[in-house]
Amino acid sequence: MTGFLFELTFLLAAPVWLLMVFAPAWHVTERIAASPLTVLPLLALWAVLAAPVLPELWTAVSSPDLDTFRELATLPNGAAAIWAQIIAWDLLLGQWIYREGRRLALSPFLMAPLLLLTILLSPLALPLFLALRATRTRNTAPRPA
Repeated sequence: MTGFLFELTFLLAAPVWLLMVFAPAWHVTERIAASPLTVLPLLALWAVLAAPVLPELWTAVSSPDLDTFRELATLPNGAAAIWAQIIAWDLLLGQWIYREGRRLALSPFLMAPLLLLTILLSPLALPLFLALRATRTRNTAPRPA
């Protein structure tokens, strides 16, 4: 069952990602990406996965050290709960990047690879986007006369 729930985690997030990457200008995409409620199914799944390992999870987050996290990650539900949390937060981050890209009128051809990188390696995608955003904001800011 844990394996199925692990797989389901990404499948719940995938439709939002697909819309942001392949239909960025569609009004439905904009409405969906503007809602933080997209992560609620993922957080519900996280709760189902985390419940059986709650004592281990609590120990890992309340007194974090590498060995404690390593032990949590060796438990099937522990690893799957961590995965569900990562997918949920990456989706929220991706939605923010998508909305900011739309606000700044960045090309979908630029945003699509950036969103794909966010799905795969958000710690790399976020600084790249922030640099792009800073450059775009600086270049479009009104210049003093």
